[in-house]
Amino acid sequence: MNLKSLLAKPFANYIYHKTQKSALTALADQDEILKNLLKIGKSTAFGKDHQFSNINTHQEYSQAVPIRDYEQMKPYIEQIKEGKHNILWKGKPIYLAKTSGTTSGVKYIPITKESIPNHINTARNALLCYMGETGNTAFANGKMIFLSGSPELERVAGIPTGRLSGIVNHHIPSYLRSNQLPSYETNCIEDWETKLDKIVAETFHQNMTLISGIPPWMQMYFDRLIEKGDKKIAELFPNFSIMVQGGVNFEPYKAKLFESIGKKIDSIELFPASEGFFAFQDSQEAEGLLLNTNSGIFYEFIPAEQIFSENPTRLTLRDVQIGVNYALIINSNAGLWSYNLGDTVKFVSLNPYRLVVSGRIKHFISAFGEHVIGEEVEFALLKAAADLGVSVTEFTVAPMIQQGEGKSYHEWFIEFEKEPASLSDFAEKIDQQMRLKNVYYDDLITGNILEKLKISPVRRNGFIDYMKSIGKLGGQNKVPRLSNDRAIANSLTAFLQV
Repeated sequence: MNLKSLLAKPFANYIYHKTQKSALTALADQDEILKNLLKIGKSTAFGKDHQFSNINTHQEYSQAVPIRDYEQMKPYIEQIKEGKHNILWKGKPIYLAKTSGTTSGVKYIPITKESIPNHINTARNALLCYMGETGNTAFANGKMIFLSGSPELERVAGIPTGRLSGIVNHHIPSYLRSNQLPSYETNCIEDWETKLDKIVAETFHQNMTLISGIPPWMQMYFDRLIEKGDKKIAELFPNFSIMVQGGVNFEPYKAKLFESIGKKIDSIELFPASEGFFAFQDSQEAEGLLLNTNSGIFYEFIPAEQIFSENPTRLTLRDVQIGVNYALIINSNAGLWSYNLGDTVKFVSLNPYRLVVSGRIKHFISAFGEHVIGEEVEFALLKAAADLGVSVTEFTVAPMIQQGEGKSYHEWFIEFEKEPASLSDFAEKIDQQMRLKNVYYDDLITGNILEKLKISPVRRNGFIDYMKSIGKLGGQNKVPRLSNDRAIANSLTAFLQV
């Protein structure tokens, strides 16, 4: 046994058992975090504006501090960018994470001395919990891809600023540096396809044991490797045993990824964002991701259907229920207060608190009152594909609102890896599943208000070419599953099969 894997074993067992123990004190930990956040926050500009010194309970807090998204938080962020101190958190942030959000333009998210351990330690703990549960420490001996944005940072008001993954790259422990690929120079390449070619060249003959990234990126990487080596990934990397992924629902990509690998391997799902690292898969056996309840973040949950209400119900962790879609609201030691992350989650367990990410608040279709969400379209597509032996590379859905003759419908843009024998039969199967999952959609079809959905096949690599055309190829960028308008759909018409 290699020294690294030998040393990892006792530490992994310690972290694994500590994590399981901490999960049992989640409610008490959340109460203590809110108390500490308010204690420190009352001396900030935000805390003074919202009279933190008079707040003692969550109910008082929820009455004093309204829900905000990034745009509503932006005036405070702009003061930080001007170099002012004690705005959202004590002092100044040690970093600003720069991200082009899916619901906003460019965002600058503060990372403080107190919040950086949330990002670093949670990623570490996810790997150590996997080691502790499975006993697989051998991957620590090989090469690992920790793909990041460029680690080169600019400065805004003297604060190092860049992509979160690039910031985190500076905090990878020294004992993992020798295992890390790609090289620093390659990670600094901005053009995605140039970067991908360099990653393939650097890793092709290496002993790769762990590969991490969002599933669409990993698929592109695997495709290039297979093209270069004319072999499955398991043949190229016989010791490859663990995939670490997050950012999108894994299920629509899983079948093709494993087919490219050539065998089933373990995977660890993560739920990170620039705003915080919220949950991770702590078990290969249990469903869902363990909520990170003792890492400087106090959570609130709003029933998803109330998120745009004037006075939505704001629940704490002790009030949530299994199977309900909630908008995730965070309060953190990065200085984010009642911040609407834009994600929806659904609990699958309350002991411990495990959840799945069910979608995005602004990724929905309700052009006709159907309230369709990402979880529903993913389920319907996967079920139909499994029933008919179809393989899908990527997809998105948009409403087609007919102004003249004919009825409106949902248009599904699908890129196939393996096409259905009959496109109309496949569309019918998806439509049946959608009607079973969403009663409003079923009512609109039954009432002859909507036509059944229609599929527009996208040519091979069409989604990649589309993302390239809008300057969002690679990295953490992904295609929204749903849009309530035709902006993406209209652009995709240039990439359809002919």
